[in-house]
Amino acid sequence: MWKARKFKSWATRDTSDNKYDYDRFMCPLVLQRFAEYMQKNRIQSDWNLRDPDNWKKWIPIDAYMSSMMRHVHDIWMEHDWFKSREWLEEALCWTMFNAMGYLHEILKKNN
Repeated sequence: MWKARKFKSWATRDTSDNKYDYDRFMCPLVLQRFAEYMQKNRIQSDWNLRDPDNWKKWIPIDAYMSSMMRHVHDIWMEHDWFKSREWLEEALCWTMFNAMGYLHEILKKNN
């Protein structure tokens, strides 16, 4: 049975029951900071600009894991008030990148 929401304007729409609530699962501030980080890191050491989705081509999960653990260590160091190799926000963005890349490879393999 179709369930509807009715608005003051008398417009109707189906309910949002069991639908993903992306705007509440994520934070636009975090996504903006991550996009800034990704944009900055498009510039390679040879000064060429890589495509924003270059990472989707294929990076071995072992590379993601090694990098992610280095950056998690930086976060842990900063969390415990020790100096790390990099700024905390950068380490968090690096960790997000590696976690998403790792998950991307797993999902590609499973689909």
